[in-house]
This record gives sequence, structure tokens and C-alpha cells, in this order.
Amino acid sequence: MAEPIESAWRVLVSLVFENRDTWRRRVAEEVDMPFSRIRVLKRLRGGPLTVGDLATAAAMDAPAATVCVNHLEKLGYVVRTVDEGNRRRKQVTITDAGLAVLDRAARIDDPVPDALRRLDPADAAELHRILSQVADIEP
Repeated sequence: MAEPIESAWRVLVSLVFENRDTWRRRVAEEVDMPFSRIRVLKRLRGGPLTVGDLATAAAMDAPAATVCVNHLEKLGYVVRTVDEGNRRRKQVTITDAGLAVLDRAARIDDPVPDALRRLDPADAAELHRILSQVADIEP
């Protein structure tokens, strides 16, 4: 039998994965591009990355990351510049237009799953407390 923490992790992952598809589709429709592009833009909010580092951060292979960056660059959402630390490499940076796309995506409602809405208020508060502790966020 699985340890309680392993079981809790599996339940949490399943809950998230099973309930995010509708939201991801709505985001993709709103910004008129695949959700993978949003994932890449989100990774660039932290600062410029090489295509290789971006591929790793976005959990995609390098050729897919290159295709993604090419598309985002064509749309004006990212720019490539020479990496001053290694002039053979290029850095990818999000533009103001790319940040605006992320803002649009963030405004799309991501509804709470019905299973969570049915929790007793005390249980919901306890769940919030525990998850905030795990995520090291103020409750």
C-alpha cells in the first residue's frame, strides 16, 4: 500500500490534470495559438533564456522549442539577441506584447472543480493551510 503522502500526491495531480483541460483550451482559443506557446512565454517572464534552456524549462525537446520560438518571434511576442557571455548563442526574451498575451491568458477564469467546492468550509480552510505550507505561501 502506498504511503499517505504518495497517495495524496497522486490525488492532487489527478485532480489538477483532470480539471485543467477545459481552461487550457479556452486560453488557447483566446490567444489564438497552442497552449504550449503560453507555457514558453511563462518561462520567459523570469528573464531571457537560450532555446536549449527554454526547452528544458518548458519540458519540450529542442526542435519543438525552436519551432515555438520561431512562431512567437513572428508574432512579436519574443525577440532573440546575441548572448553577450557567449556570442555564439542567442537569448530569447519576452516582449511587452508577449507579456500582454500572458495577461490576457491570466484573466481567463479557471474554475474550481466541483469536488473542491463541495468540501466543508473547515476542510477547505485546512486544505488551503496545508497546501500553502507545502508551497511556502502565506495562508
